[in-house]
Amino acid sequence: MIRVLLVDDEALVRDGLRTIIELEDDLTVVGERADGAVAVQLARSFKPDVVLLDVRMPGMDGLEAARRLLRDPVAPRVVMLTTFDRDEYLYAAMQADASGFLLKDMRRGQLTAAIRTVAAAMPSSRRASPGG
Repeated sequence: MIRVLLVDDEALVRDGLRTIIELEDDLTVVGERADGAVAVQLARSFKPDVVLLDVRMPGMDGLEAARRLLRDPVAPRVVMLTTFDRDEYLYAAMQADASGFLLKDMRRGQLTAAIRTVAAAMPSSRRASPGG
């Protein structure tokens, strides 16, 4: 089971992402937050395999949250999400070592494929066990 944390300041977006993810047998949402700072703390507690992070949020944005998450010795994979097709966001995500970058106009299958792809790149010792 691939464990996913959703981080977006828009509740409707989080609801939509959760619905798509929960329809898949091998994916589960372990938590969701609207702020990057709280999401960093939550990720350290829940240890998701993949964190979907909105680039632009009030408080701590997704790029800073990604930097902090990816500094951890046992970091999750991070996929950045944005509505804005701007090169500077892509470059900043790459500099933060994010595993992926998706525009929010993606199709359902693109989202689930991206989650599976970045999770598959994780060391097997990092992946959560089926029971845990």
